[in-house]
Amino acid sequence: MLQQEFRSCKRQTLQRLLVTTSTCLLSAIGLGASSIAFAQTPIVIKFSHVVASDTPKGKAAQRFKEIAEKATKGRVKVELYPNSTLYRDKEELEALQLGAVQMLAPSLAKFGPLGIKEFEVFDLPYIFQNREVLHRVTQGSVGASLLAKLEQKGITGLGFWDNGFKVMSSNVPMRGPSDLKGKRLRIQSSKVLDAQMRSLGAIPHAMAFSEVYQALQAGVVDGTENPPSNLYTQKMHEVQKHVTITNHGYLGYAVIVNKKFWYGLPSDIRAELNKAMQSATQYANTIAQIENDNALDAVKKSGKTMIYVPTEKERAEWVRVLLPVQQSMEARIGKELIQSVHKEAQALGLK
Repeated sequence: MLQQEFRSCKRQTLQRLLVTTSTCLLSAIGLGASSIAFAQTPIVIKFSHVVASDTPKGKAAQRFKEIAEKATKGRVKVELYPNSTLYRDKEELEALQLGAVQMLAPSLAKFGPLGIKEFEVFDLPYIFQNREVLHRVTQGSVGASLLAKLEQKGITGLGFWDNGFKVMSSNVPMRGPSDLKGKRLRIQSSKVLDAQMRSLGAIPHAMAFSEVYQALQAGVVDGTENPPSNLYTQKMHEVQKHVTITNHGYLGYAVIVNKKFWYGLPSDIRAELNKAMQSATQYANTIAQIENDNALDAVKKSGKTMIYVPTEKERAEWVRVLLPVQQSMEARIGKELIQSVHKEAQALGLK
């Protein structure tokens, strides 16, 4: 009797042990599978921008995606949202600060309204005599100090991407500044661009980039300013009869990320993404002029728009009218900063 009870108790103990062991093993397997699944889940970077995929910025964003995903061996997935499909240019900076997107490449004019007025130096008419002067600024100490100012806004700047120098478009011929007197011209929201258009006698209208085509088509505005690549890819040349090659100002972008997201990444991932951004930046700034030249040729071939190249005398008149905007904005942007740009030109032997 005692022997039977002992055997029964032994069997029950063994059964409980087997159940406990099995449960532990299953739990361990489950946890392991969960950890593997977590490790295999890629870090998603939502990269939103407002221009077409076939612009300099759109192509550079695609290049960054390809390099980043390959370099991180699938640990990072970059999702691109071009043409304001996720956020319009008026909304995207706030979305980045809130963490709704991780990466943007807004135009440099966007940072003035954010409270970093120094970025408006890029909006000044005729501040850059050529691309070489521009790159001495964006790739040197001046550019680095400007990007550092973004940190206080919860933003980390990774680099500057070119688009190009802007031309004027309108439904009237524009041989000189006086031809734009009283015309309604679309601008980005920028105190400098507002002052620029007013110096021409025009009426500035700030509006989102995604709204410009319809505004031109409906006659809400009479004209605008853009690098040729934006003019062509947004089909603005279909609703603008005249373009004048003023090259009066520069349009470029700062590639930025949410600061908290960026510094929350594993250090090895962040290092690879930095390398990918450096490669994409070099690519962006190499193709920008080519893309704009090709876009201008395409506009010419379309036969929809008359393109006018000012004479030296006419160009001098554009410069004479617009150059005083630089001095009028010294108190806002900083006289020393403006002078530092001029020093870069002087270093190249330019006046």
